Amino acid sequence: MKRLLILLTLGLAALPGLVLADVKVVGRLGQTLEATAIYQSASSRSRVYYRPKAFEYLVVRPKDGATYVPVVMSNGATGYIHKSKVAVLPYICTVPASQSRGTAPSRGDADARAKIANYSLEFVGTPYKWGGNDIRRGIDCSAFVQQLYGKIGINLPRTAAEQALVGQKITNVEDLRPGDRLYFWDKKRGKIGHTGIYLGNGYFSHSSTNNKGVATDDLTNPKWRNMLVAARR
Repeated sequence: MKRLLILLTLGLAALPGLVLADVKVVGRLGQTLEATAIYQSASSRSRVYYRPKAFEYLVVRPKDGATYVPVVMSNGATGYIHKSKVAVLPYICTVPASQSRGTAPSRGDADARAKIANYSLEFVGTPYKWGGNDIRRGIDCSAFVQQLYGKIGINLPRTAAEQALVGQKITNVEDLRPGDRLYFWDKKRGKIGHTGIYLGNGYFSHSSTNNKGVATDDLTNPKWRNMLVAARR
């Protein structure tokens, strides 16, 4: 369940009269039936928050008669998935009543980069802002990567082109590990102009104008694969 956007614990099956002490019910357990999309609003024309693969678990809040099922995102936002793409399972999902948001790994973690990859999903839905440095209210691609790496004590330059010169060079896509940094060519400017963090399984997180904010994308998509010119660890 590493790739879940939802940082929650699975509760007990819902039973009449069941009392849950010291926990907060946040939704029902759902499972995707095929590869699909979670949208910003209840429309396939809205921005895509995330693209889950088949049989990924989600936390949902089903509504009778609705075409789109609300999905609980890790940053508190609500996404929407078409009801035909998800099965609602007979389990409730809870978190401890006092549980706070996810926290970043410390610099002492041996697998800090991989944890940073998962932690980056905490910010899905944060708006894109050119030159922005606020990871909750508005941020651009290079600041997004810079700030996340800063959480584990790695100080990166501000721009994507400068960041691409720092760290261990990865020459083969097959060698990518979760937490590695990806750098993409900007044809208009004739230089590296975009960056993101590899999540594993072919996906990466980034803040982009196309998505209007922090989201995930598929690195196997020719658009991104053809633009990828560097990777660093």
